[in-house]
Amino acid sequence: MLAKVVSCSVIGLEGTAVEVEVDIYSNALPSIVLVGLPDAAVKESTERVRAALVNSGLTYPRGRVTVNLAPADLRKVGPVYDLPIAVGLLAASDQVPLDRLENALFIGELSLDGSLRHIDGVLPMAHMAQQSGIQTVYLPEVDAPEAALIAGIDVIPVPSMSALVSHLRDFDPIPPFEHDQILDDVHEAVYTVDFADIKGQEHVKRALEVAAAGAHNALLTGPPGAGKTLMARSLPSILPKLVLSEALDITRIYSVTGMLPGDTPLINHRPFRAPHHTISHAGLVGGGRLPRPGEISLAHRGVLFLDELPEFGPRNLETLRQPLEDKVVTISRAQGSMSFPANFMLVGAMNPCPCGWFGDSQHECSCSMATVTRYQKRLSGPLLDRIDIHVEVPRVDFEKLSDRHRGETSRTIRERIEAARDIQRRRFAALTDGRVVTTNADMGPGEIREFCPVDEAGHSLLRAAMRQLHMSARAYHRTLKLARTIADLAGVDRIETAHLAEAIQYRPRWQA
Repeated sequence: MLAKVVSCSVIGLEGTAVEVEVDIYSNALPSIVLVGLPDAAVKESTERVRAALVNSGLTYPRGRVTVNLAPADLRKVGPVYDLPIAVGLLAASDQVPLDRLENALFIGELSLDGSLRHIDGVLPMAHMAQQSGIQTVYLPEVDAPEAALIAGIDVIPVPSMSALVSHLRDFDPIPPFEHDQILDDVHEAVYTVDFADIKGQEHVKRALEVAAAGAHNALLTGPPGAGKTLMARSLPSILPKLVLSEALDITRIYSVTGMLPGDTPLINHRPFRAPHHTISHAGLVGGGRLPRPGEISLAHRGVLFLDELPEFGPRNLETLRQPLEDKVVTISRAQGSMSFPANFMLVGAMNPCPCGWFGDSQHECSCSMATVTRYQKRLSGPLLDRIDIHVEVPRVDFEKLSDRHRGETSRTIRERIEAARDIQRRRFAALTDGRVVTTNADMGPGEIREFCPVDEAGHSLLRAAMRQLHMSARAYHRTLKLARTIADLAGVDRIETAHLAEAIQYRPRWQA
């Protein structure tokens, strides 16, 4: 007898339907054959399924069993096919009705006692079910909150094989998981560092506020102990709250990579990723035999903080250039290409020289000028050109460190930033060319021409800046986008000369 069960595979960040066909030929010696490009984890599922069915009080069918995972040219990876194979065996042996398998998706890993374990990639699988018109999704009980983020489907949380069989036979139905329940449980993110606790560095905090308001890249340069890392790590506390679409995008990435916390089905805060400079190329950008997202994708809609920026390998740094422009990274392999989202804010921190004290007023630098120049040239011009805000972080005086007065809180700064982001969302909502633009940093040449007009005084200032700083066309456009953000923070419709002047002073001085 033949039974067909719909399951799912995750390719990149997208779910792809897989049909599990189970055929039982009773007039043959007991055996099982699994075909359809299964990997080792899928091949081992036959023994897990056998033990799970027997230990659940069910009958493992006798005879020759053939299991086909279609399409046959798609490589099947992971233990997600345990549940559909088990259900297919039960349906093909008349232990559950075939009609209950229609318009349903089955995913899950089985334990030997018949209980279901957590699996990765539940969110894109549930999204595939919604897009394919599948009404019901059967999956492990622990993964139900994640799948319930997708509206329009019935999520059935399955604790064990015996409970699933009772449900399919209508003996003891399992109620669907409530979609609204998970959204009600989402709480506001809690941050350990507040801008009010940072002493001094008012101009640096202003620069980070501008960066957060428009999602611009920033580079902090200064001696050791000046507070570069502290301020970068406090940046998430002033970033605007996630909207639901952004939260779902981030959650999908973390779900596929297996990094979604078990008690957090929906990520409600912007990511902050701070990889060490010894990270591999695949770890930073993504890759592997079966490409997976790297740190730049894990920082999507959040912050990628690279401390000691010149210490990162040249290959890693130069690979960042394309994602910084396109907001997406494409990884090509012999089997094909995969694209992962990479719309992140790059925040780098570096010392001015290897010893860290070049230009410091109180500590003598031990590096030669050739050493300083060689160290700073580890960052190429094209990479620096893609960083909108360059700011020097000097040492903090004793008077400021010992001052008990607290500055502006992160909540106060975040309110200004959210107001600026609201202006940007309303501005770009009117775009009709299909391009998705959410922040000023996302603007292309067409949006810059439309939304960043300057007066004659502004043209004169930009002309002088391009001549003196030797600004490229990219730097010119990025300066306009930065000025647009500064104007949005001020609540002004048009870019004024003062906004342009502040944007220009964030350009690196060694371009001159």
